[in-house]
Amino acid sequence: MSEAIAPESASVQGGERTAGIRRVLPWALLLPWAVPLLVLLSWQWASTEGVVPASVLPPPTDVLDTARSLWSTGELQSHIAVSLRRIVIGFVIGATIGLVLGFAVGLSRIAEGIFDRTLQMVRALPHLALVPLLIAAFGIGELPKIVLVILGVVFPVYLNTVNGIRTVDAKLIQLGRSYGLTPWGIIREIVVPGAMPVVLNGIRYALGVAWLTLVVAETIATREGIGYLAQNGREMLRNDRIVLAIVLYAVAGLLADQIVRLIEARVLRWNANYRRENR
Repeated sequence: MSEAIAPESASVQGGERTAGIRRVLPWALLLPWAVPLLVLLSWQWASTEGVVPASVLPPPTDVLDTARSLWSTGELQSHIAVSLRRIVIGFVIGATIGLVLGFAVGLSRIAEGIFDRTLQMVRALPHLALVPLLIAAFGIGELPKIVLVILGVVFPVYLNTVNGIRTVDAKLIQLGRSYGLTPWGIIREIVVPGAMPVVLNGIRYALGVAWLTLVVAETIATREGIGYLAQNGREMLRNDRIVLAIVLYAVAGLLADQIVRLIEARVLRWNANYRRENR
């Protein structure tokens, strides 16, 4: 009798679970937007009611009107495209350098002796303070801006890659050797998957630093990019343009972070913690 009842019981449980997911899913999707929506409404109320002067902090409706105006002329798309080009080139180069150096130092004591001390010394330098030197060396073109982004990305990726490799369980490496894995096989099958959560976390952090660096980089004698939009707004006493640039940076950073999280969910689907997050 128990065998005859089991399928029906499983079906009922499955139906209850599906119904529960349907009830929870809308809230799970809406909950992360609760605070941003509250901030937006508070901002609109404070600006329109005069709690904060609109000349200091324009209401969201004014910022949206400015965005529409710039979009209709094609100026906004041009600034966004330039900033995206700078961030993509700088991030790809910086992340590649950081990953290569991180894996080299994490896997080789010789590489650690050669590179790590020098990298730690360079990391201690505030790279934003290098702006005058970069301008003197490379002029006021695109190169100093991209170099600044590269410097902002390299070290978070490098440090997290080294740390990720060194946190891999030594017992797993020993087990791989006992199963006859070659050194390359151990790196491919054990070290890289084990280090990947920390490496991807470093990449997420580096993306944030890259956008922060770009804010400063785009104030270096330029006439293109989101940073120029803010600089131009300051010169013209147009706070709506300044706020629009800030919002664009925030949205771009959020989208970049979401892309990395999607990559994490796919690359780390073997990890029970990430499977649990995506249920």
